[in-house]
Amino acid sequence: MSVGAQTKASGSPDSGVADGGGRGLDLGKAAGMLFGRLSVLPVLVAVAWLLVGLPLLLLGVFTPALMLAISLPVMAVLVYFGLRLLPVGLEEAPPFGRSGPARTPWWAVLGVVAVAVAFGVNQMIYHSQFIIITRDPASYIQFAAWISHHGSLPIPQDNRAFGGTDGYLSFNSPAFYQVGRTVVPQFMAGLPMVLAAGFWIGGVNAAVAMGPILGALAVLTFGGLVARLVGARWAPLACLVLALALPMQFTSRSTYSEPLAAILFLGGLCLVIDCLRAEGVAARILAAVAGLALGLTFVVRLDGASDILPVIPYCGLLVWRRRPQAWPMIGGFVLGVVYGIVDGVVLSMPYLQENWTSVKPLIEISIAVTVATILVTAIATIAGQVAGGKPSAPQWLRARGRNWLTTAAAALPILAVIAFTVRPYVQVVRATGTSAFEATIAGYQLAAGQPIDPGRLYYEISMDWVFWYIGVPAVIFGAIGAAILLRRALRGGIPVWTLPLLVFSWAIVSTLYRPAITPDQPWASRRLVPAVLPGFILLAVWAVSWGSGWLRKRQIAPVVRGAVVAICAAALVLPATITTFGLHVERGGPVGVRLTADGLAMKRTYQGEILTVDRLCAALPAKSSVIFIINGGSKAGNELAEVVRGMCDKPSAIWLSSNLHPVRALIKGVYRAGRRPVLMAGFANILKPFGGPLRHIVWLRTQEDGSVLTTPPTDTQPFNLSVWMSEPPR
Repeated sequence: MSVGAQTKASGSPDSGVADGGGRGLDLGKAAGMLFGRLSVLPVLVAVAWLLVGLPLLLLGVFTPALMLAISLPVMAVLVYFGLRLLPVGLEEAPPFGRSGPARTPWWAVLGVVAVAVAFGVNQMIYHSQFIIITRDPASYIQFAAWISHHGSLPIPQDNRAFGGTDGYLSFNSPAFYQVGRTVVPQFMAGLPMVLAAGFWIGGVNAAVAMGPILGALAVLTFGGLVARLVGARWAPLACLVLALALPMQFTSRSTYSEPLAAILFLGGLCLVIDCLRAEGVAARILAAVAGLALGLTFVVRLDGASDILPVIPYCGLLVWRRRPQAWPMIGGFVLGVVYGIVDGVVLSMPYLQENWTSVKPLIEISIAVTVATILVTAIATIAGQVAGGKPSAPQWLRARGRNWLTTAAAALPILAVIAFTVRPYVQVVRATGTSAFEATIAGYQLAAGQPIDPGRLYYEISMDWVFWYIGVPAVIFGAIGAAILLRRALRGGIPVWTLPLLVFSWAIVSTLYRPAITPDQPWASRRLVPAVLPGFILLAVWAVSWGSGWLRKRQIAPVVRGAVVAICAAALVLPATITTFGLHVERGGPVGVRLTADGLAMKRTYQGEILTVDRLCAALPAKSSVIFIINGGSKAGNELAEVVRGMCDKPSAIWLSSNLHPVRALIKGVYRAGRRPVLMAGFANILKPFGGPLRHIVWLRTQEDGSVLTTPPTDTQPFNLSVWMSEPPR
């Protein structure tokens, strides 16, 4: 595959940087320049924040003052030069004809911005208050709460607050590991560092609002990628489909890592395309930032390391083609990956160990790909130097292979889609998991009235997930688009598509083959957000544009072309709308039938949790040490232990033993330490033997995300939490 053709000198009227071509810009180029800058602005800001934040967190000085003092200048420099060096306007790779600068209509820019803003507003209206730990979003919030207030990791257990009673208490809770005398949070630190800014700005309410903001920015960034690869006129349609997709809404209403990862991943691809259009210093700087953005995906999401794996062979391709962007991109990419490695090893090692069955193969594959890339690049470079003016690989294919090889390769995307579609009929994926995982799966199966098979993973229906959320037409169009693009890329015709094709193909195949997640919906749909859904939508929209160009080339009447495009657009938009809003027809109404909507689009979850936690914290006396007693079916300590430690700023621990007699000695130990013991449990009768007035301080009744295995999700389910408190006497 070719990786790029020579462009005009940077600063020229046609393709120069902003300052060089700014004089006399027409409206089309001005719109394109604005669109290009808006779409990469989120990734530049995110890169600057993470670049500064992780070292400060490692040093234990992640504070608002230092972050503002250091990150703002870095952000200003990165944004100023990053935007200044972008090529003027947007360059398209149309299905027919030569690529080149294209006039960007203002309606396209306004359309993408309108979709992103409307998406953000809608998600803000329905956003959750997921801060009590039952799943990942609350874990990220509590991670962010701690570092925003303390600026360092790990979290101290503070045994002295309990009288130094080693062996009696547990400081382990979901997503927070007890390691020696410390508590280590789960997950990578990228998203918590961003959420910490929300805590600094407006407390927990601002922090939970970061989810909708990040989701809207991800939609905007995706629009920029579509504009660069398909054309600005097609970007509003692609953004609308992504914004309507339930997984995108689901992950943007709570604080999931996927929208931030999508900003870095999709924004990094935008910068790669821009750096290929630029030359000189501009090309090198943009390439370095692009590599850094892609590498930093690892800091946000452990699975991001898999999505960016194809960047390694792509960099080898750049080196082989002697492109000036090669080594700057490699440097930026390596720096971002090193950030992720340091984050995982230093701050989240228990998390890596817990997921070692996934991490180990990823490490092995990464090493193998890196070694293979180095060897192949070195051999190809030496062979080229020896052969002198030999034809390039695409020319060889045209001359010797008579296109049969590229045509055969073009069938691979279609064959892959067919294989994943028939997979449920020939395979049932099972694995031996932990007892907790198997109990969870069995519970979901029991609730759905399905046969109990706790080892089943449901990975074989992963393509059905895509069908549910964006529809069969999007998958068919996407496969056709990928086939045509792959054939052209192998013949060297569309260099800007080389890396997007590599990363989206790998991410789609690897994710659908092994999602590596608890398979209940909508929970498992988060795996589709950073790359799978954007990849299918991007390829599908390109296929529609190709069809429109094919009709135009054959001089089909504009009315017919418009009708075909409208039908294709509806085929892309309607399936996502139907699933997200739960649209279906029922009997009734004035005409005998009526359209109803009972999907998740307008249903709120985890409401009231912020007020509940505020009341809990207010009820705790000064200098209190909180002990959760998990007994008699109560699990209140699992959800609230870190909440009390991080948001109430009180030492907390969990008493797991069914033997409650030593609790009295523990109470005396807390008093001897000069503190006030506070006991909490899910039932009042557990606390009665220890004396003291009983208070019902938590009585939360709300809705949480549902859990279904074999159908699209449409319902939420009740989430109730009850906690009693007592202050036992000496």
